[in-house]
Amino acid sequence: MEANNYIDGVKWYVIHTYSGYENKVKTNLEKIVDNRSLQNLIFDIRIPTETVIEGEGESAKKVESKIFPSYVIIKMIMSDFTWHIIRNITGVTGFVGPGSAPTPLTAQEVADLGLESSEDKDEAGKISVIALPYKVGDSVRVRTGVFTGYVGRVDSISEDGKTVTVMVSMFGRETPAQLDTADVEILEI
Repeated sequence: MEANNYIDGVKWYVIHTYSGYENKVKTNLEKIVDNRSLQNLIFDIRIPTETVIEGEGESAKKVESKIFPSYVIIKMIMSDFTWHIIRNITGVTGFVGPGSAPTPLTAQEVADLGLESSEDKDEAGKISVIALPYKVGDSVRVRTGVFTGYVGRVDSISEDGKTVTVMVSMFGRETPAQLDTADVEILEI
């Protein structure tokens, strides 16, 4: 594989696994993301499930059933580095796509699977790069950096969704602080 052959922004991809390995692959991948601090490359990992009722009458019970057995869906930035990490997880057989080339899901497929809420789309209906839990005007708390613990109001969010300007109160004055979007969290009231 050539270097940087697959870099194409944040997209949803489908990983094929051995039968019954879906949860193990998801758990191992989440551990790798946490241990290696890869939250800026791998954003979300899902196993689509649905609740079905098995049995009849008093013996009926609700059971979680996998919609796509042997598949895990992942939101990530594809690169040689991330491709290699995922391909080497026990239970992963590869990415869905022609040959060895991972193919991202289309916007329509993402919408059909309900992976992104309608709030994550702009006026043109395109899915935003990163879905944020806050918007302009919301109160947030700074989680890391020199402003750790400060509370402020979101003044603006960059077009690519990577940085946010928060108005924090310092020495009795509102001061703009430009931060990474991962450095702030919504203030629960």
